[in-house]
Amino acid sequence: MADYILEEKDRFTVLGFGTELKSDYTDFAGLNKEKSDFWQAFSQDGRLDTLKSIATNNYVFAVNEAVNNKMMYYAGVMTEASAPALGESRIIQFPKGEYLVVKGEGKTADELNNKLAGLAFGQVLPEAKNFAYVGGPNATVEMGQRNGLVFGEMWIPVVRK
Repeated sequence: MADYILEEKDRFTVLGFGTELKSDYTDFAGLNKEKSDFWQAFSQDGRLDTLKSIATNNYVFAVNEAVNNKMMYYAGVMTEASAPALGESRIIQFPKGEYLVVKGEGKTADELNNKLAGLAFGQVLPEAKNFAYVGGPNATVEMGQRNGLVFGEMWIPVVRK
């Protein structure tokens, strides 16, 4: 099983800019391509740098959330500032409570995101006996780089069974 911990987190807010994912939720290749294309465009046109400039820390969030029966995907940061003019923004509320935290690293942010999602949703949650994910936003948190690799965590709110 993947290396993970359960951790209590205070309520926190992420300012995110996103896109609707059109692939079926079981089409991992399609979803990964949509997410990768979104990040590439968001990074190349300077919007990610603008977002980072108002962040309260160095973390970059890739958030998955169901909104009005749509699968949404956001690039976001923790911030106290108001939203810059980058397109559609959303304040994403993460609840206080217990979170499944899966740590990892990858050659790129994309690889990190795909690896952590695969471990969390493909291994840890299906095998979990004491806790379950019941919905709400979840995020891959890119925390930095070391030894040429991007490292971070996936944060998924869970409840005890």
